[in-house]
Amino acid sequence: MTGRFARVLSLTAVLLTTVACQTGPADAAPAWEPSSGPGAAARHDVVTWGAAADQLGQGTADRGYRLVVHTSTAGSGLRVRVSNAFGDRPLTLDSVYAGLQSQGAALKPGSNRRLTFGGARSVTVPAGATAWSDPLPGNLPAGSNLAVSLHSPDATGPATGHGMAMQTSYITQGDHTAEESAANWTGTTGSWWYLDSVSVRPKNPDTGAVVALGDSITDGWASTSDQNRRWPDYLARRLQKADTEVKGVADEGISGNKVLADGAGQAALNRLDRDVLSQPGLRTVFLFEGVNDIKAHSGVTAAGLIAGYQEIARRAHAAGKCVVASTVGPFEGWPEWDPAGEAVRQQVNQYIRTSGEFDHIADFDRILRSPYDQARMLPFLDGGDHIHPNDKGMQAMADSVDLASLDCDR
Repeated sequence: MTGRFARVLSLTAVLLTTVACQTGPADAAPAWEPSSGPGAAARHDVVTWGAAADQLGQGTADRGYRLVVHTSTAGSGLRVRVSNAFGDRPLTLDSVYAGLQSQGAALKPGSNRRLTFGGARSVTVPAGATAWSDPLPGNLPAGSNLAVSLHSPDATGPATGHGMAMQTSYITQGDHTAEESAANWTGTTGSWWYLDSVSVRPKNPDTGAVVALGDSITDGWASTSDQNRRWPDYLARRLQKADTEVKGVADEGISGNKVLADGAGQAALNRLDRDVLSQPGLRTVFLFEGVNDIKAHSGVTAAGLIAGYQEIARRAHAAGKCVVASTVGPFEGWPEWDPAGEAVRQQVNQYIRTSGEFDHIADFDRILRSPYDQARMLPFLDGGDHIHPNDKGMQAMADSVDLASLDCDR
């Protein structure tokens, strides 16, 4: 099928297939997309959305979740990864669907499609494990609001998910995953439950992804909810328009997260493999973290934090991935700021700028700081608490990234 023909297919036609396709083999290609031929074997999955896994309250039996996520790169063969990373017992999901959001919990008519796992409609994920769905026939455009609906008949114990989604999703009692109407999806949640990654298979076999490893700034705190204005969202929109092979973006920020110590989520060092290096199509790790280590007054030194950065770079490089590291942003005016912490921040930033440890650097400190007080954020970019940028600050950060730096090879 020609690329021109693929582009002119309507959104519904490309995402949907007939009922016969839904009940056929999970990995069968639709009629309009050949499953063999020149270049077919070279195609590969690339993450189009991701969120860091964390412990998220307690599971509830017979509850359904309709989780709204915003994709980055386009592709066919949609797959979702469900996570029981923090569970202490097996998690059963007996119904999982994927569709396109229309408004609120309502889906675009005809877009809701059942996902299978190893050909089965139900999956049981062992404690501490994850599971990928089978590929779903059809094409998913970039920048889609995808709604993944899932139901567990007997969930209990610690649940896995992402707490601060900055996105409204929906809950219900009972299994209403197949329904496209919002009628039974009357509850809301600001978290993503059990879902931590979505991948597609881009048409260009050289397409790759960047994964942002960070804290609440990367997670989007102080950006506008339900508008996809986190800095990785702005970056994803730039990448879609750019002449680059990096198109996928996964946001693996956790509010309050640290490089060295567990607390608000596992430390970056402890979650690197699961949240970052496991993402399909990963080409570049974007490291922007450290302010929580500094402001916690837990005795973290510049040397200790630098050692943490070096370990992340070493492990990413050993996996064949590039690393872009950003300087730590200003935070004078935040209650935990003090001159001693500021001295550590300056030492760390000097190391990031000059060490040569990383493949490339981004200087978010320079973008965010006031020219009149370099320890303080520029008021125009300040979300109000002097540590988290607002929407304009998020965009300024994303706009400052050298896109060519993300397209490196090792």
